[in-house]
Amino acid sequence: MRKIIIAGNWKMYKTQSEASEFLMEFIAQIDDAPEDREVVLCVPFTDLAIVSKSLHGNRIRLGAQNVHWEESGAFTGEISASMLTEVGVRYAIVGHSERRQYFGETDETVNLRLKAAQSSGLIPILCVGETKQQRDGGKTEQIIINQLDNGLVGVAQDKLVIAYEPIWAIGTGETCEAGEANRVIGVIRDRLTNPNVTIQYGGSVKPSNINEIMAQPHIDGVLVGGASLAASDFAGIVNYQ
Repeated sequence: MRKIIIAGNWKMYKTQSEASEFLMEFIAQIDDAPEDREVVLCVPFTDLAIVSKSLHGNRIRLGAQNVHWEESGAFTGEISASMLTEVGVRYAIVGHSERRQYFGETDETVNLRLKAAQSSGLIPILCVGETKQQRDGGKTEQIIINQLDNGLVGVAQDKLVIAYEPIWAIGTGETCEAGEANRVIGVIRDRLTNPNVTIQYGGSVKPSNINEIMAQPHIDGVLVGGASLAASDFAGIVNYQ
C-alpha cells in the first residue's frame, strides 16, 4: 500500500522564532486532515531541535534537507545521520536539484547519502528531475532513468520516497501539467522493483493546483517549496480534497 506523504521543504528560510510562530498557526489548521496523509516538515538544521520539541506527540514528522554519508569526520558544514535521528528526524531530502546545481552533488554522492540515511533508520526522499534544456531536447526519460539507476544501487526500496521535481518548475511559478507529471512518475514507477514506493511531485505546488495533482493515479504526494513557508498555504495543501 502506497503512503500519501505531503512534505514541505523550507530551504534556507525561517529562524527558530519564525519556525515556532509557523507551527502555532499551522498545527491548528490541519486537525481535520485525513489520518492516512503523512505530513513532513523538512526544516533548516538550526530549526530541527526546536521544531522537534514542538512536534512531540503530534502527527507531523520531522525532516532534514540533507545528510552526509559518513558517521563522523572532517567534513565541515555537513551533518551525519545519527546527529539527525538524535533530535527526532525521520526523513531526509537527498539529491535536491539545488544541491546538485550549487554544491556539486552527483549521482554517486547521492547514492552514498541514500545508503547512509537508511542505515541509520532515516527515510530518504530522493529528488530526480530534468532541466528545461533537457526536456526541450527530448531527454527527460533518459535523464531520470540515469538518476534512478545510478542513485539507487544498493538502496532498499521499501524505505524510500522519490520526488519527481522538474527543475524548470521549481520556484518559477511554472507547474508541470498534472497529466504530464503523472506520465513521468509512471516512468519512474516502472523502473522500480517495489510497487509500493511513494512517489511525490514537486515544483510550484500551490493550494490552487493540489487537487488536480493529487487526482493523478501515479502521484502519492507532493514536495512543496515556497508554499510550505506560509501556514495557511501549506495547510490548504495538506487539506486537499
